[in-house]
Amino acid sequence: MTLDQIAAAPAAGLPETALPTLRDAVAGLPAYIPGRRGAGADIAALASNESHYDPLPAAVAAVAHAAGTMNRYPDSAAVELRERLARHLGVTAGEVAVGPGSVGVLQQIITGLCDTGDEVVFAWRSFEAYPILVELAGARPVRVPLDHLEGHDLDAMAAAVTDRTKVVLLCTPNNPTGVPIGHERVEAFLQAVPSSVLVVIDEAYVEYAEACSGPDSLALYRRFPNVCILRTFSKAYGLAGLRVGYAVAAPAIAEGLRRTALPFAVSALAQKAAIASLEAGEEMEARVSLVRRERGRMAAELEAQGWKLQPSQGNFLWIRADEDLRDRLVEAFDAAGILVRAYQGDGVRITVADPASNDRVLRLLAAHAA
Repeated sequence: MTLDQIAAAPAAGLPETALPTLRDAVAGLPAYIPGRRGAGADIAALASNESHYDPLPAAVAAVAHAAGTMNRYPDSAAVELRERLARHLGVTAGEVAVGPGSVGVLQQIITGLCDTGDEVVFAWRSFEAYPILVELAGARPVRVPLDHLEGHDLDAMAAAVTDRTKVVLLCTPNNPTGVPIGHERVEAFLQAVPSSVLVVIDEAYVEYAEACSGPDSLALYRRFPNVCILRTFSKAYGLAGLRVGYAVAAPAIAEGLRRTALPFAVSALAQKAAIASLEAGEEMEARVSLVRRERGRMAAELEAQGWKLQPSQGNFLWIRADEDLRDRLVEAFDAAGILVRAYQGDGVRITVADPASNDRVLRLLAAHAA
């Protein structure tokens, strides 16, 4: 039948046809669940690990200045930002790739390295996007349970590596538990896994960590060419709404990540804000110090209340809880106008915010302490 004949035919006379279908990997994919949002002055939004300080003034000024050029495409190669990052990190611009947040760069990594049936090994529980991005690429996620201290079980992760493993993800400090991985442990792990496996050290929260609590990732990168460092401007730098992250990797890998990137994915505003934020490093560090101080204060008081916590090196605290306790805590937090992040069967994550919001958390948990 011609198109005109099909259009003129009654619906009942049309041949039966199948509708378009999603790939199986997509149809069965769980949706990424972001931290909940709330409106109103009395709502404490502590479900997303974003900065609770205003953007750095230099970043705001850079965005305002760049806004007049938003009718133009951004530099898809992000040359100026990559060169500034290279100077900041002591690498070359050819070793840097950028993307829309560290999660965007991670998608570039998995897309660039994994074929259907390849494996990606990571700890669990860890960042919720890991299995989603892996399955979306047609690869197989290999979840390795955390150890009894809520950290990475690197021995078990090394044992999980097979000839199909293309990528290993090490999240330090781990999201949502906040536990870092020590330098010597990562070094031993790198010596144990094949050099053909890309080991991604995901450091989204590294600025919040105390000195020497986690690995010296740049030193490891210089020794082990299969290391890739993943970082973001979304957390400590306060640019979550602009979406800009980056990776440091061997030049051939970094070039592949740039090739797999969505063209123009990082806006000109985001690039300018990131550069300005790097220039305002001392101011960023001052804000981070306030978060560290509040994190320590909250942890000490919660432990005094009877809560058992692992020392967190992120901008959040983690309470391990079974299903019943988790549900009771979330119900109490909701009733108090405090939004926290609940993980089914595992526990509750609470972002460290301003002192007043943190005090609300402490008062509520005091009423529910064992």
